[in-house]
Amino acid sequence: MTTRGVLYVHSAPRAMCPHVEWAVGGVLGVRVQLDWIRQPAAPGTWRAEFSWKGRAGTASQLASALRGWQMLRFEVTAEPSAAAEGERYSATPELGIFHAVTGVHGDILVPEDRLRAALARSGRGESALETEVQKLLGKPWDDELEPFRYAGEGAPVRWLHQVV
Repeated sequence: MTTRGVLYVHSAPRAMCPHVEWAVGGVLGVRVQLDWIRQPAAPGTWRAEFSWKGRAGTASQLASALRGWQMLRFEVTAEPSAAAEGERYSATPELGIFHAVTGVHGDILVPEDRLRAALARSGRGESALETEVQKLLGKPWDDELEPFRYAGEGAPVRWLHQVV
């Protein structure tokens, strides 16, 4: 089964841009050349985005290929398909990576065990329940990435297809 999604590179230093293209191309199995534009939310950095089509699991492969790169902010989404739920990955240098399963309408689906663990931490007084729920929904990542998202409005999007 195939799905499609979008990779948003919200900010990357110029020297890192070719490495991002190489890593993404390695996952998709095609040469990738992104249309990089300046990122006004972080002067001296660049941003790019493109839509992709590939096997279910491609979003996790893209996130893994880019994970842990300092100074890189990105998001990867995958639409749900008949065989798999959707996915969303968000990454920032300060927070690391966030992963969520998404439903057909784009809502985040929180697994039962993660809810139970959040309730347990809150019950033990380790954190507030509101804070735990915000983390489950990716709010700290959304808060950090929001200025970078708006800075990219009107950016070109290119469709890339993985050889299946």
